[in-house]
Amino acid sequence: MSGSERIVAVDLGGTHARFAIATIDDGRVLALEHEATLRTAEHASLQTAWQSYAASLGAPPPRAAAIAIAAPVTGEVIKLTNNPWIIRPAQISGTLGVDRHVLVNDFGAVGHAVAQVGPEHLRHLCGPDRPFDAEGAISIVGPGTGLGVGLLLRREGGAHVIETEGGHIDFAPLDTLEDAILARLRGRYRRVSVERIVSGPGLANIHEALGAIEGRPVATFDDKALWTAALAGEDSLAAAALDRFCLILGAVAGDIALAQGGRGVVIAGGLGLRLADRLPRSGFALRFRAKGRFEARMAEIPVKLITHPQPGLLGAAAAFAQEND
Repeated sequence: MSGSERIVAVDLGGTHARFAIATIDDGRVLALEHEATLRTAEHASLQTAWQSYAASLGAPPPRAAAIAIAAPVTGEVIKLTNNPWIIRPAQISGTLGVDRHVLVNDFGAVGHAVAQVGPEHLRHLCGPDRPFDAEGAISIVGPGTGLGVGLLLRREGGAHVIETEGGHIDFAPLDTLEDAILARLRGRYRRVSVERIVSGPGLANIHEALGAIEGRPVATFDDKALWTAALAGEDSLAAAALDRFCLILGAVAGDIALAQGGRGVVIAGGLGLRLADRLPRSGFALRFRAKGRFEARMAEIPVKLITHPQPGLLGAAAAFAQEND
């Protein structure tokens, strides 16, 4: 691609659809402008959300799009994991009125964002406080409406993003309390994946299970109110659930790094930012390292939090820029 180009960047999650106009050039994202966040529950489809965003611009949007989707980007029909929308890739050009488009998994997009951001957008959480190695694998784990997992491989000056569905691996309890949580959740779900626990709705699962274990009534919260109460320490059981959430997130992030050969780990997702101050003071680091014979190796892995305000939009645009460079 010669010269800069403007495209529509879209980040479709379980709760929100985010839009922006991205300027790209020479494989890089130069700017994100005209950002807007729409609630998916208030729109029937990607097409109607796109139309709403386009109307807000006051001018026709660019005829190229980069779309990150919270689902595996395969097949003739894409069903978002935590969102009722259906996307048919073959129809995107016609329904959105674009000439070119790129589809990428949402955590593939975060991988592209990690490849682009500078150190100012990577906050140290635990492990050695140093930059990531110039080459090697970086594991990406992000709790939000679901649990996203991706992999960034940097080799010979290039960045290669590998999309995964690692958030759906089995939950592995590490103590008797987590054994009891698993037993409780197994009665609700045929199979208990880590996403059932390490995600926004997962805190409610932990909270309810802890209440059942203690044999006491559990205060009724919606997900947003439960997170607010837990972070503020206003409810002892909610606070205990959040402590357990941080422990399990640390264990899961360590497992992912072991499985992927990660020489660095990035925590992403909407909840990552909410937990930015909590994670370094929690049991996250202890559980991340606690891998038996590999504990010394785990202690040498830098773990950082991506603090860019729109990594999904940045990464979607970066994926387009890379493909059209």
